[in-house]
Amino acid sequence: MRVDYLGLEAFVAIADYGSFQRAAEALNLSQAALSHRLRKIEEDLGSALLIRSSREVSLTDTGQGLLPEARALLKALHDTYESVRAGAQRQARRLAFACLPSIANAVLPSVLGGASAERPDIAYEVLDIPVDRISGAVRSGAAEFGVTIVSAELSDLRLRPLVEEDYHLFVPQGHVLAGRDHVTLEDIVGVSLARIRSQSKNRQLLDAAFGDMRDRIQWRFEVQNATLAMRLVRAGVALTILPESAIAMAPMTLVAIPFQGVRLQRTLGIVSRRSVPLSNNASTLLEMIEREMLNKFRTHIAASSDRSSRPRD
Repeated sequence: MRVDYLGLEAFVAIADYGSFQRAAEALNLSQAALSHRLRKIEEDLGSALLIRSSREVSLTDTGQGLLPEARALLKALHDTYESVRAGAQRQARRLAFACLPSIANAVLPSVLGGASAERPDIAYEVLDIPVDRISGAVRSGAAEFGVTIVSAELSDLRLRPLVEEDYHLFVPQGHVLAGRDHVTLEDIVGVSLARIRSQSKNRQLLDAAFGDMRDRIQWRFEVQNATLAMRLVRAGVALTILPESAIAMAPMTLVAIPFQGVRLQRTLGIVSRRSVPLSNNASTLLEMIEREMLNKFRTHIAASSDRSSRPRD
């Protein structure tokens, strides 16, 4: 059975104000509309709730029994509504997005500094997580968008290439290669190297780029993240190959050297949900992130990147 909340609201208001006129004014209704609501709920209940005379309004026995229950029901509904509204307002002031850890460290500090200065009322939640978790975060709605490595596009997600990023060889200061402008694959043959776990996108990209040379590369250590790989480099235990942006996470004693003679790159881009428009706050922040990335990797703009005509869904 459908509960007539408008009728209950009219009944409680009349009982509280003791007057149809004052109750109608409180609910911003005409007295005719208020009377209609009361009459409708009385018909629905099959019993009169009020006795209206020329001088006063009084409650029937049924009305007296219903009044405390009606007040409690309306208060519970009001409290629930206000709780949901407050939660929605908090959510509107909170922006969550996902980003590769290396890009987060290299790009986001300046971007978020500018964004928070422009919009001090917005709280930002940065999911700096591995690439294999970014799509899931966007798909579930935990993140409005993600900055990720572009691979095969999924039916429910849109991937838009933005820039190409080179991989560099990370060596400690004082290493024989540290002063070089560039290195080749021949320079690392026989050298102990640390690589990221086999399931990582970085590992797959490097294996594909090395081609026949990969059997001559000595991967002595396999670790779970770039931070540990760089710590091994700092300790002089191994060298590692990482995206150039990882230097923002590296100890001060490390040097990143570009490769020559081999194309070691990853394509970075934006992932978002299809047919789900970004909020205005997310769109504004994303534009700031894109500008910073295009500036940082300005010599490696992805060939298919078209910022002027990109879809917003």
